[in-house]
Amino acid sequence: MQIEYLWNEKAPFQIDFRPFMECNPIPGAKSAIIVCPGGGYEFKSTEHEGREFCRFFNDAGYSAYQLDYRVFPCHREAPLQDALRAIRMVRAKGYEKVGIMGFSAGGNLACCAAVYFDGGNPDADDPVDRFSSRPDALISCYSVVSFQEYTHAGSVKALLAGEAENEELQKRFSAQKNVKDDSPHAFIWHTSEDAAVPVENSLLLAGAYSAKKIPFEMHIFPNGGHGLGMAQGVPGTETWSELLLDWLKREAF
Repeated sequence: MQIEYLWNEKAPFQIDFRPFMECNPIPGAKSAIIVCPGGGYEFKSTEHEGREFCRFFNDAGYSAYQLDYRVFPCHREAPLQDALRAIRMVRAKGYEKVGIMGFSAGGNLACCAAVYFDGGNPDADDPVDRFSSRPDALISCYSVVSFQEYTHAGSVKALLAGEAENEELQKRFSAQKNVKDDSPHAFIWHTSEDAAVPVENSLLLAGAYSAKKIPFEMHIFPNGGHGLGMAQGVPGTETWSELLLDWLKREAF
């Protein structure tokens, strides 16, 4: 495993923490997945929602990059800037396809990256900024999709801080309200028993994708609460990771 910082110099919205990726490349891999652990924008569950999935993707032949993004008390735009920068950096390594995966609040980050991307700036002084930040796939795992209805109050408070009641900012970070016509295809899963982040979050995302006629695959499992990671030992739900690999193959990853 190697560490790669997102910026050589000061990052936008600089704080003491310097964002980075834990790099787990596979020689010859044509595709890579960026993994965003959850943690309510207060911390990151870097083992069971991060490194475990890097190993999982490596075993399946994909390169994997765990994103150690900024969290509270960072500026509200900092995590999104980290995610978009990570996509550019991984794409600059020459992969044919780059996906982004997120869990819970990390899922909010991944979902926002799937709606706030751009094509890159060919005239940028920084070579990385010349690459597109559009992910080729979104993998949304029991995500905090909405910052308004059915939301996770802790994530909203941590990211928006003193602006937590600002409806415009709530809308900005409600990914289902900002899906683009060219947002990437998505794999979405949740459990109906999730008491921390209601399943309606994933249903809202799926509804927005359906309205835009963007292909997605969704699995709602009856068993299991929040923060399941691999969901090992949870009947039915534990099959989600194999369903994901099948989907990735059909998406030509």
